[in-house]
Amino acid sequence: MALDTTLATQLAAYLEKVVEPIELVATYDERPKSTELRELLTEIAGMSAQVTHREAEGDERAERAPSFAVARTGSDVAVSFAGIPLGHEFTSLVLALLQVGGHPVKEDEATMAAARAIEGEHEIVTYMSLSCQNCPTVVQAMNALSVLNPRIRHTAVEGSLFQDEIDRQQVMAVPTMTLDGEPFGSGRMELAEIVAKLDELTGGTGAEQAAAAISEREPYEVLVLGGGPAGVSAAIYAARKGIRTGLVADRLGGQVNDTMSIENLVSVPGTDGPTLAADLERHVHDYDIDVVKGQRAAGLTPAGDDGLVRVDLASGATLRGRSLVLATGARWRTMGVPGEEEYRNKGVTFCPHCDGPLFKGKRVAVVGGGNSGVEAAIDLAGVVGHVTVVEYLDELRADEVLQRTLRSLPNVDVRLGRRTTEVAGDGSTVTGLVHEPRDGGPAETTELDGVFVQIGLLPSTEWLADGPVELTERGEIVIDEQGATSVPGVFAAGDATVTPYKQIVVALGAGSTAALGAFDHLIRSAAPAGDEATIAATKVADGPVEAGDQIDVPDLARA
Repeated sequence: MALDTTLATQLAAYLEKVVEPIELVATYDERPKSTELRELLTEIAGMSAQVTHREAEGDERAERAPSFAVARTGSDVAVSFAGIPLGHEFTSLVLALLQVGGHPVKEDEATMAAARAIEGEHEIVTYMSLSCQNCPTVVQAMNALSVLNPRIRHTAVEGSLFQDEIDRQQVMAVPTMTLDGEPFGSGRMELAEIVAKLDELTGGTGAEQAAAAISEREPYEVLVLGGGPAGVSAAIYAARKGIRTGLVADRLGGQVNDTMSIENLVSVPGTDGPTLAADLERHVHDYDIDVVKGQRAAGLTPAGDDGLVRVDLASGATLRGRSLVLATGARWRTMGVPGEEEYRNKGVTFCPHCDGPLFKGKRVAVVGGGNSGVEAAIDLAGVVGHVTVVEYLDELRADEVLQRTLRSLPNVDVRLGRRTTEVAGDGSTVTGLVHEPRDGGPAETTELDGVFVQIGLLPSTEWLADGPVELTERGEIVIDEQGATSVPGVFAAGDATVTPYKQIVVALGAGSTAALGAFDHLIRSAAPAGDEATIAATKVADGPVEAGDQIDVPDLARA
């Protein structure tokens, strides 16, 4: 299997960065895929004097074929692929070649230190698909972990080539990971999350050391919590002012990572969630932003005499900032029935605006009869073949004007008083929705291709429930037109707030508004005693003044 000219040229350029000799040690069988893999590895080895290719012999042979290891010559550093890592996994192959070849892993120091501290020898297997958009994140994180800590061996297995193993392991979704033969996790996971989970399972101290290192970081002028569109936008706008900015996120991209198709982001005709998430991360790294990944907020303490807001993280770390932007987002409220998680992004989805066009001409169900559910059904009816609305109550809860529109549509059925009990599927995609009368009676299955869950959003603010920030009864953060909350110096943006429209483009604008609000707060507040410089001086001397900035010169002089 020869690479096309473009990929071959790109790979040859990357291989120039290899500084340690590596060898591709392959295990082949009689299948045609082995021939393809042999051709690919031979071609790669011919691109660099630092890369050699040979066939494994005797005890070197791997248990899976075709497969190969990327090994650093004369060391224990190696990662393995069972299958041919092209498609979405080509980037994983390139990074494996570079990192095993001595190119440094790009990750924050605390996470890398925790990875190196994991004790014991372990075998991790990631089952993936070449068409899976979330799999490369996991494969690349696991490979980086194996490079940082060679006691942890990782193999990425292309499921379609090893169907017997997939059936034996009962893998029904990708990516799925095992640790020493036992289930470890499924779905998108980044390195910091993987390391924390491994550290907990193995009884290590890496997580404690990482938390201590995070706590030692100097205070920020603007500290942003959340790595979705609102959080990234806030961090970029703050950093552009030339002030010390920190961004804390469980994962960069946030809920965007779980959206498969995005066609309503102004000026971007079409993209997908993982691509947009990667673009957001790249943009963040264009600025001097201190990014702390794999962390979740657990508590907030308003500023005291030192003028610093404190944020406690679930890991035990504490960060401080002169101002804070809360952009922790929201998550879809789920049904909690069998099959829902298994078929997420395989027919089960939560965003009709984003994913509706993927079901053009097909049969779908909308679970939920409130405004969001009925609006989703109306939108979908213009795209899909047929919509079935399934509502738990005996009547729809949506506004009457929406209900009238819904009833006028010829390709919509409404089923009231129905309890959803299962999402049915064939192992790879959704095939139906099982529901029964709420007051008892036999269940029935509606055959369809997709299920849109529209039973509301849950703001990710439970950690603020007993704190000082004002929340609505639904847990949304109350903000004003500048994004300010009820706590001085604390701002908020995005889906975690009372903003009525939970859309990517709205979150981007809200994040910038909150950052500008935080900056305005800083320049209008006296610097704490002991500061070597004020924010005003930073703004005047170094910060880029942008079109549209409103600068009150007298206030700057008093700051």
